[in-house]
Amino acid sequence: MDGAAALTAELRARHPFVAPEHMARLVRAYGTRAGELLGAATGPADLGRCFGADLFEAEVRYLMDEEWAQTAEDVLWRRSKLGLRLTRDEARELDAWMAELRASLADASDEAAE
Repeated sequence: MDGAAALTAELRARHPFVAPEHMARLVRAYGTRAGELLGAATGPADLGRCFGADLFEAEVRYLMDEEWAQTAEDVLWRRSKLGLRLTRDEARELDAWMAELRASLADASDEAAE
């Protein structure tokens, strides 16, 4: 078994609710950081909203926090190529959600600074 297959199996054992194809994509995209992305998730609800295909809120938050993704285009084309699998409406919803999250984080930061 190669390293990617072993890591996929290890992560699937810890997170059996993640579909095999989804876990394989996460391991290909993030390597050992896939475990960080999944964190302590024990079920699908812990991954948050599904924006389409197998793109969940947890992955988007990870990309925003760790790879400075700012827009749906960043997530769907620059970092994942999942733009090939999401509809335009799903991409627009993702972009709106990300904008709302950025705004709420900025508001919280402003409040903390006061």
